[in-house]
Amino acid sequence: NKKAFVELLFWKSPAAIREMTEGYGSLREGEGAGRTRVTPWTPQDEQELRELYWKYKEVEGEDVIAAILAHLPAPRRTRRQVVKQLVRL
Repeated sequence: NKKAFVELLFWKSPAAIREMTEGYGSLREGEGAGRTRVTPWTPQDEQELRELYWKYKEVEGEDVIAAILAHLPAPRRTRRQVVKQLVRL
């Protein structure tokens, strides 16, 4: 690739570098940056999130998101996912 030097000017993840060196399309499905798929929120998950929020929003001296994360069932969600979904709701 004659223009590979241009790609070196930008920040790359290890998966992108591996793909550059081994050829594009060399990563198998489920590897690299695409492997962390966010599981969608079901209506039941959203309802439970609402209930947990209303339950823990008035508790003094406690982090609301931490309390919600402690009581959410599987699949485990990250703090960022919970906050983003609460804002969306």
